[in-house]
Amino acid sequence: MENLCSGMVFADIGCGEGFFAILAAKRVGNQGKVYAVDVDASAIQRLKDKAEAEGLKNIAAKVGTGEETVFCNKCVDLVFYSMVLHDFGDPEKVLKNAKKMLKTEGRLIDLDWKKQEMPFGPPFKIRFSEEHASILIKNAGFQIERIDGVGNYHYVVTAKPLP
Repeated sequence: MENLCSGMVFADIGCGEGFFAILAAKRVGNQGKVYAVDVDASAIQRLKDKAEAEGLKNIAAKVGTGEETVFCNKCVDLVFYSMVLHDFGDPEKVLKNAKKMLKTEGRLIDLDWKKQEMPFGPPFKIRFSEEHASILIKNAGFQIERIDGVGNYHYVVTAKPLP
């Protein structure tokens, strides 16, 4: 999120209540745009309510699946997944949709749970390791730029679309 600047376009796929969508909307400002999608209608409503309460008019949020969502073609600077890639029925299709949305110089960011036992978060058996997530991302037409650990429980994969 540190590379997100005024005027950029951000897509939060599997956004939940929009924690990151709200942060991004403040970062990209009125000249920018935030797209957000989640299957949970009540979570999308809470996101819309919070955006309205904070006077944010640059968020377009909708109920839908990542598999069926392409907000635009080659208009997004950053497609973001926060701890949800393992939740999609067809994560490769979701990632291919991200490639359709991303500008040539855009980036995909996957923040996710490490594949290790812990007393919170999703069950171990459904988590994706950094390696598995990277393979899915590569297979969808991306080049992995970085894989970073984030604290004890998470990792971030950063990738760029291949031509």
